[in-house]
Amino acid sequence: MSLPFSSRRSTVICQHGCVASSQPLATQIGIDILKSGGNAADAAVAVAAALNVTEPCSTGIGGDAFCLFYDANTKRVSGLNGSGRAPANLTLDLVHRKGFNKENLFPDTHGHAVTVPGAAAAWVDTVEKFGSGKVSLSEILRPAAELAEVGFPVQKIAANSWRKGSYLLSDPKNKHGCDMLLNGKPPCHGQMMQMPHLAKVFKDLGVHGKSSFYSGRVAMALADVVQTHGGVMSLADLENHVTTFDEPICVDYKGYRLWEIPPNGQGITALIALNIIEQYQNMERSLKDMGHNSADYIHMLTEALKLSFADTTWYCADPGQVKVPVTKLLSKEYAVKRAQMIQKNCALKNVTKGDFTIGDDTVYFTTSDKDGNACSFINSNFMGFGTGLVPEGCGFTLQNRGCGFSLERGHPNAVAPCKRPYHTIIPAMVTHVADDSLMMSYGCMGGFMQPQGHVQVLLNMVEFGLDPQEAVDQPRICVGGGYGFDSRYVSLEEGIEEGVVSKLKELGHSVDGPLKNFDRSKFGKAQVIQRREAGNGKFAYWGGSDPRGDGMVIGY
Repeated sequence: MSLPFSSRRSTVICQHGCVASSQPLATQIGIDILKSGGNAADAAVAVAAALNVTEPCSTGIGGDAFCLFYDANTKRVSGLNGSGRAPANLTLDLVHRKGFNKENLFPDTHGHAVTVPGAAAAWVDTVEKFGSGKVSLSEILRPAAELAEVGFPVQKIAANSWRKGSYLLSDPKNKHGCDMLLNGKPPCHGQMMQMPHLAKVFKDLGVHGKSSFYSGRVAMALADVVQTHGGVMSLADLENHVTTFDEPICVDYKGYRLWEIPPNGQGITALIALNIIEQYQNMERSLKDMGHNSADYIHMLTEALKLSFADTTWYCADPGQVKVPVTKLLSKEYAVKRAQMIQKNCALKNVTKGDFTIGDDTVYFTTSDKDGNACSFINSNFMGFGTGLVPEGCGFTLQNRGCGFSLERGHPNAVAPCKRPYHTIIPAMVTHVADDSLMMSYGCMGGFMQPQGHVQVLLNMVEFGLDPQEAVDQPRICVGGGYGFDSRYVSLEEGIEEGVVSKLKELGHSVDGPLKNFDRSKFGKAQVIQRREAGNGKFAYWGGSDPRGDGMVIGY
């Protein structure tokens, strides 16, 4: 099936509030919450729930969530880590005794792949910590619950993803997978889909809060399905789950400050890469001189991303259980050392993590409100429907974030009891260094593509002057990518010139593509809301939504 990119969109410009997501109905729900008195955080949770209904093949309450919140009054960026942990009884020794190791990983659908779902708690805690206090959690979740109960027409790209992952739901071993099918089949583009079990979960969460999910009926069903499929999750694991509020990490780039969630999230990859790119320009020439998406530009970008991932795929882990050298990884001195490794005329091979002898299918969406606050939010099952396992009477699938652990003894990210895994989903935020004012709230979904998308969209805007819609429309690259990282190749998207592809091959890059149609999903789906001065002491929001998704920006 083809998916031509033959149309164009203008950047949406508005004054009072803005929502950008990968699904029009979800975007509209976010706008409705803003108009009813809610702020950016309230709207974000409403959108998260709505996307669970309309894109369960990417996200849901059975997964994890992270957010960055910009408070316009304090000009402060705060972070929320809503990722879950491994069960208390899941040890590396147990996994090895079951025959799984770094050469023989447990399947993506195994019970061991399920970590405690953190999204439900993250939604509640986002509203309590950052919300306006003017709308209740029940009011925030009500539109999504109604959408699930009454039904909704399925969008084109969502229908394709639903179809691709439907084999998990129709597996006879997955007793309740049929709850997320339409007469035993995935819903087609335009068909009406209802999810009554999910509607009840949302209603209960709105009224009773976190206890409705982490204890009682839902928790029992969740633990039961995990144990039935070989896992060791208990009710205690669910009851003991807590969200953490983590101080975001950042680097400065030409007057802008990029903020990311710290490890166990992989946002540090984008920061390392941006540092390397900055230092490479100091040694060679500017990105503008190279030219946007030229062979020289893509070569430099590919090498910087390879070097950054070489570090984070080793060092990025749960800082609650291992020491992650964040300060050293983000130092400018270290960036100089790594940038010096890039060769202008030859692609790097066998890139490894550095040393410090330098001296001392996810959903992303963003919201902004009339007061200047912004919420950068991401929610995911990891691999499409995740494990595909559906707890009885719940209407959602469970994530497979446990696949983010290493099964190698001695690895910082090795699986361990109550440990958070390496996490691919990352929201981003950019502020102005000069006065800490908001520049934009943005993100890009798609496994290991996410930090790569953060870097490319930011450079499109900062270096090449593109507006938000133009920035997300541009063809992208993805080093390795997918649900596992492999630095040996780079994928290119249709739209990158044929001569550029040939030159990259001459430099020694193993090139995949150019990819087109539904294969473009590899390059993620980005959403951007930028804040710009509008004259007379006023500001306006400029929003862009990725054409690789079904979504849109709405403002008012």
